[in-house]
Amino acid sequence: MEVFDKAELWSRDEIAHAQLTRLKTTIGRAAKCDFYGKRLADAGISAENFNDLSKLADLPFTTKDDLREQYPTGLLCVPKNEIVRMHCSSGTTGNPVAICHTRNDINSWADLMARCMFMVGVRSNDVFQNMSGYGLFTGGLGIHFGAERLGCMTIPAGAGNSRRQLKLVRDFGTTVVHILPSYALILAENLIEMGEDPRQIPIRIALVGAEPYTDAFRRRIEDLFDLKVYNSFGLSEMNGPGVAFECPEQNGLHIWEDAYIPEIIDPVTGKPCADGEIGELVLTSLCREGMPVLRYRTRDLTRFLPGDCVCGRRHRRMDRILGRADDMFIVKGVNIYPMQIEKVLMSFPEVGKNYLILLENDGIGDVLRVQVEIEKQHFVEDMRALHGLRDTIARRLRDEILVTPRVELVEGNTLLRAEGKAVRVVDNRKPK
Repeated sequence: MEVFDKAELWSRDEIAHAQLTRLKTTIGRAAKCDFYGKRLADAGISAENFNDLSKLADLPFTTKDDLREQYPTGLLCVPKNEIVRMHCSSGTTGNPVAICHTRNDINSWADLMARCMFMVGVRSNDVFQNMSGYGLFTGGLGIHFGAERLGCMTIPAGAGNSRRQLKLVRDFGTTVVHILPSYALILAENLIEMGEDPRQIPIRIALVGAEPYTDAFRRRIEDLFDLKVYNSFGLSEMNGPGVAFECPEQNGLHIWEDAYIPEIIDPVTGKPCADGEIGELVLTSLCREGMPVLRYRTRDLTRFLPGDCVCGRRHRRMDRILGRADDMFIVKGVNIYPMQIEKVLMSFPEVGKNYLILLENDGIGDVLRVQVEIEKQHFVEDMRALHGLRDTIARRLRDEILVTPRVELVEGNTLLRAEGKAVRVVDNRKPK
């Protein structure tokens, strides 16, 4: 097997040895800032006495609120003159989360991203077009540097402006893109409106992430463009993209355990989940100098996939992100995740490319409305057929989420589009 980095093929023993060695170093680095220094001292943990990975749970959790409270540089573990870049989250209220990187941090991040891209077949002769936002958002520069590390011709197109994106694809023969899943469907719509077949453009690989989406949604993108879609996972607190990535098997994302220690915990109790059990992903950085982060509660819901991957890599696999613990909403006492609704909708061939979940209150109780676009050829004048489809979708949703929604079928391309992350849920309920 051809790999970018020999660490991809490490055995479980080699991975565990590297994790312990690097975690001891990380604990020593983290202790240099007051925040972690006090927490580690209170837990009686130091780089010298931490000698067993099974003791990982003795380390304290870190939360997003912790990171916000330490804004801007409370978690800095090196002199400020060693920092070469800062990224931060896009929070609109209160302090954002700021992560500072040394030169070595940037280089190791680029190597991890190049490893991900090489694994799915990206090579130096590819033309890579980054349709992601740049600036403080990590998704743009993170994947950009990985593509350049591989030697690809790299086009920093940025987000939006679909006609310009498509012109660049045609003019420069783009073969690999980084794109939001919802925006991929917008691009397909633009091509179809221009009388073109999306399957005729040269893109062969799409790297997709930043918003949750189902496997059925992925297959729609692949079928529309005749390409392969690979799921990417990352978060600013752990650098950005490159934390985990699908291999060509498209059966779970390999978490690069030489750079991160993953855990999956019950989001209520904090106790570890068994393989296959859905819980909250917790990550510890192992190679960061500027701002190491210990046992960060991501709020992302996923599960470890049991067994080894047939690709030969022994780095653990996690399932695609199934939602966020804070994305859950409650209707009539039932916990519901948006991805449950998307999974049902995308199983219907009549359903189009967009949907919207509306939460309202009718004066008596909560109401769940689901607006669903229907493909043009199925949006017919036969009202009996449309009502039948509407009722079937409602029944399938009730079976999945245990609440009967009000399903509204609308014509294709009529719901609001966003060229950034898709807006799937609008909560119009008044606070009680």
